[in-house]
Amino acid sequence: MSVFTPVTPDALDEWLSNYAIGHLVELRGISEGVQNSNFFVTTSLGRYVLTLFETLPRAELPFYLHLMAHLARHGLPVPAPIADLDNEYLGTLSGKPSALVRRLSGGADMAPDAARCTKVGTMMAGLHLAGQRFGRRQINPRGPEWRAITAQAVRPYLPADEQTLLDTELAFQAGIDTAALPEGVIHADLFRDNLLWDGDEVGGVIDFYFAGNDALLFDLAVTANDWCTDADGHLDTTRTRALLAGYHAERPLTEAEHAAWPAMLRAAALRFWLSRAEDFHLPRDGEMVLVKDPNEYRDILRQRIAAGDALPWLD
Repeated sequence: MSVFTPVTPDALDEWLSNYAIGHLVELRGISEGVQNSNFFVTTSLGRYVLTLFETLPRAELPFYLHLMAHLARHGLPVPAPIADLDNEYLGTLSGKPSALVRRLSGGADMAPDAARCTKVGTMMAGLHLAGQRFGRRQINPRGPEWRAITAQAVRPYLPADEQTLLDTELAFQAGIDTAALPEGVIHADLFRDNLLWDGDEVGGVIDFYFAGNDALLFDLAVTANDWCTDADGHLDTTRTRALLAGYHAERPLTEAEHAAWPAMLRAAALRFWLSRAEDFHLPRDGEMVLVKDPNEYRDILRQRIAAGDALPWLD
């Protein structure tokens, strides 16, 4: 989360007059993240997160908001969107499409152990199972087409060895057939800072604005690359197996998914190398912007390639 478009208390207070959540008490910008403008909002009746959507087309936003509402109705700890007095989730503030969601309790754990990885796997399976009944469909916005376009945009900024790595991996991924893999709605960005812990329990899963339909295994690969990777870029066997076991207990993984696991880990690493390289080399102006190091995921991609098929799976 970042702040690209500022919001004044007066403008927000006027905007909130079309909601039934009380008057504004506090407005505070959130610096973490890279995609939208985000603020913590406290009113006389509760705590919320305000998002101004900077790049996502307005026509795509109902998918994300209704997905969160759907998952919340199924009992999952996700930020339920708040409807205004016209019963709409999506509004306009400071000239940008905007939405309020309920703020969840808890904080991130940036050094999770295997027990917490098991709970994350269980939570992800719940998200996937509930998502099977979600009536809307939208392809993964950071899928193969986006990766190809973004690769061409960032390639001129990369040194020769990284250009070769990028070209080789794109060619490898183009040859992967995912037709046999179970598909559905995925979060696609379940990093450690997008899951809140309330004590030892999952307090909330946040930031659904990269969600879309794709191979469910890709979601696990994104999560494993963040939650289960050591400082040197290798997957920790204990944490990876814990993550997969928690998931497998709720939605059994298939043999086709086992076979595709190395390629999915590489695809997930490529996706975040590209997005971070784009943010680094082609930044957008903003008031409070966090740009993450693209080299972290370049190195993770290299490690996954070097590992071949020798990657942790279910015990």
